[in-house]
Amino acid sequence: MATRETYQLQINGEQHSVRATPDTPLLWVLRDMVGLTGTKFGCGIAQCGACTVHVDNEVRRSCVTPVGSIGSKPITTIEGVSQTEVGRFVQDQWLKTDVVQCGYCQSGQILAALALVKSKADITDADIDTHLSGNVCRCGTYPRIRAAIHSISQGLKGKTA
Repeated sequence: MATRETYQLQINGEQHSVRATPDTPLLWVLRDMVGLTGTKFGCGIAQCGACTVHVDNEVRRSCVTPVGSIGSKPITTIEGVSQTEVGRFVQDQWLKTDVVQCGYCQSGQILAALALVKSKADITDADIDTHLSGNVCRCGTYPRIRAAIHSISQGLKGKTA
């Protein structure tokens, strides 16, 4: 049986001290120990994307990311997206495009989209398909997700992400 350790995590720009076993999924640390419930449990095997977060500005599936692997890398959840101008713009365009239907997958969709728009200026449909292929929307809002990402890409032209 693994022993609980204390971890100092930087989540959305704030320090959080948590006690967990090293193999505890980051998802459960975020939701149950820190109280950030925007990150959702979907499948538990990194196939649906509902649990998507950024760890050191990289997309991660928090359901399979052990807290012991994080170290001092900063974590961004959906609750922290609005802390940057680009993050706020992504969320605004998401709302203007009326992407959300049930909303369950949307925190993961937004974090995946944010990573894409930060990594590439001229986004194609193929880029969207590739970068968001691991994010499942059971409501089928893919056309609106695509439209929102194209709108974001156009709106960010000339700006630094």
